[in-house]
Amino acid sequence: MKYSEIENICNKYKSVCEKNVSLASKTTMKIGGECDLFAEPCSETVLVELLNACREQNIPYFILGKGSNVLIKGFHGVVIYIGKFLGAVTVDNCTITAGAGCSLVSVCGTALEISLTGMEELYGIPGSVGGALYMNAGAYGGEMKDIVTSARCVNERGEIVTIPAEEMNLRYRGSVFSENGWCILSVTMTLKPGDKTSIKARMDELMQRRRDKQPLEYPSCGSTFKRPKDGFAAALIEECGLKGYSVGGAQVSEKHSGFVINRGGATFEDVMALVAHIKNVVREQKGVELECEMLIVDR
Repeated sequence: MKYSEIENICNKYKSVCEKNVSLASKTTMKIGGECDLFAEPCSETVLVELLNACREQNIPYFILGKGSNVLIKGFHGVVIYIGKFLGAVTVDNCTITAGAGCSLVSVCGTALEISLTGMEELYGIPGSVGGALYMNAGAYGGEMKDIVTSARCVNERGEIVTIPAEEMNLRYRGSVFSENGWCILSVTMTLKPGDKTSIKARMDELMQRRRDKQPLEYPSCGSTFKRPKDGFAAALIEECGLKGYSVGGAQVSEKHSGFVINRGGATFEDVMALVAHIKNVVREQKGVELECEMLIVDR
């Protein structure tokens, strides 16, 4: 596959562009083979040019943020990393606009500093703002859809457009962005004035719950499975006697059965084999078909 045009664009704007980059360090699961080309655009202009070039030349591409909900084997194409250069945050009264590459935790911290409430339940969720909107991330009863008002995106024609929240089809762990392939550039969220002490207390409370109940000390993709219609994936997995079950370096967490963790040296194949085993056992014993929450990339 020819990548000369991609490399030329990156060189023109002095953006990072490297061949055969290992993706393991780019994900929270610490698993990943190589991609053919790794590009880190230094501005929205470069990002749009890269997207257009990939589409025009039929080059496969994958947008990568903080890599917190992604299991990657490898990628034969271009991985476009949405990092620090798309990480600006601006505030206008009760409205926060954050670049897609911003850490969601840092944006929650900004809300705390200016005494705005509405993001407490999202505090502690790893990943980027763009990724959080893409999957409508949420926890403890709060979701991105509760605060998002609009987003700037690159559509399939390479145009920068603004889409209101009402057109995003935000639902449990899903959105229109997983359907239309649009690339999120920035997200605008509207919060409410609050008491800084109360906001911090709530954030601290929920972070402590995470530390107590989740295996944060091990690499993972977060919750491995979506919540089934009736019940919880973690409870079903535990009831099937799978807590602590392992395949190679991948293991069902002994702390929280809803997490598949990398105990050390886990491979893509280890995780996939373990996930398949969990799904089979839960299907056979409980009659429930579990669906992965993490995005699996094997191309």
